Amino acid sequence: MDLTPKQIVAELDRYIVGQEKAKRAVAIALRNRTRRLKLPPEMRDEITPKNILMIGPTGVGKTEIARRLARLVKAPFVKVEATKFTEVGYVGRDVEGMVRDLVAEAIRMVKAEKMEAVKEKAAALAEERLLDLLAPLPRRASSSPNPLQALFGGGGTQPAEDNADYEARVASAQRLRNFTKKRLERGELEDEMVEIEVEDTSAPMLEVISAAGVEEMGVNMQDLLGGLLPKRKKRRKVTVREARQILLQEEASKLIDMDAVTSEAITRAEQAGIIFIDELDKIAGREMGAGPDVSREGVQRDILPIVEGSTVATKHGQVKTNHILFIAAGAFHVSKPSDLIPELQGRFPIRVELDNLTREDFIRILKEPENAITKQYQALLETEGIKVHFTDEALEEMADIAIQVNEQTENIGARRLHTIMEKVLEEISFEAPERAPGEIIIDRDYVRRHLGDIVKERDLSRYIL
Repeated sequence: MDLTPKQIVAELDRYIVGQEKAKRAVAIALRNRTRRLKLPPEMRDEITPKNILMIGPTGVGKTEIARRLARLVKAPFVKVEATKFTEVGYVGRDVEGMVRDLVAEAIRMVKAEKMEAVKEKAAALAEERLLDLLAPLPRRASSSPNPLQALFGGGGTQPAEDNADYEARVASAQRLRNFTKKRLERGELEDEMVEIEVEDTSAPMLEVISAAGVEEMGVNMQDLLGGLLPKRKKRRKVTVREARQILLQEEASKLIDMDAVTSEAITRAEQAGIIFIDELDKIAGREMGAGPDVSREGVQRDILPIVEGSTVATKHGQVKTNHILFIAAGAFHVSKPSDLIPELQGRFPIRVELDNLTREDFIRILKEPENAITKQYQALLETEGIKVHFTDEALEEMADIAIQVNEQTENIGARRLHTIMEKVLEEISFEAPERAPGEIIIDRDYVRRHLGDIVKERDLSRYIL
């Protein structure tokens, strides 16, 4: 997608309220990728992405901006927490795991796209296989020697089937097959049970220790020995509806070239991948102390070569990280970005500070985004036949309560709205099956009735909201 920065910001505005500076920064970074691909190869390789460091409290939209950005351009995206990593040689995740995760995500994306492209052909093949299960065509009786008689010297043969008899059986089976096909097309057999043969995916796994640390990697014995082991099969009894989906997946997998998928996925991960490193502030700063220093600084030094540009070995091949876009985020309440080691600071040249959410922001978050929490709950309850309507006064009251609780306890930003909404609708959600169908208006008084006492009791609000 060749989107302009303004179009990217407009798309992000559909889901994220405010944070214009952060949206502009990621939009420019994304557009620069498009510009880079239009350059001659020698210049293209020299231009590396300008990584972004988002600074702001929890719940203001840092992760959502990165996730929506990746979804917008169909780029492979992974989110990792910096605190899960430790220095090489100590218990914890190996930092190269983030690149392996990105490649796995890219393969999943490319495979899904390729399977979608062959979906029609795969559906036709799956339908034929279903017909073979429901109305198989007869086979001609063999006239070859009976193997048991040949073994024991009997030398007899099985009687050959007469052509007329065989053709009569085929004609009868074909009529049944045509009738079954029409019933399948009309959807009359969806709940019928059929027995199908599927690949047994529960292959034995072997745990090994990777050379670059102590990260455990599962190695499938089938992958390890290539085609030496025959694929294990098992029989399952499923409905026609389920069988169609299983057979569709199998046929689509046969139609795509997995080597081409892997090659394209690695290229996409290298050229368009986005890695979001959260909680970077938790590994900022230097620890003082004697003895072996399993330090935060050590984790930073391990992350540095990945961000700087290196080659990571994965089971799918070598992956270069030079052109992967890294977006880091952290609250930086206690530490500051300047507490990071200078080399890592230099790898995140674009700094964006996200604003605290205001009362007006909370009201907009409840009303405007396409995935607004109020719309989610309305859709959920409508499945039970309950239509819920929120008045503007109710949304204002919930925003006021969210601001108040955030000030009195921990500030968790917009995530506070989820706890408040859950508490407001708890009674309706519980009684919905018995009250359906119906219509409920949530106004200011309703919100106060369900949250008033909790908000007044400060100790109670700490635990409940």
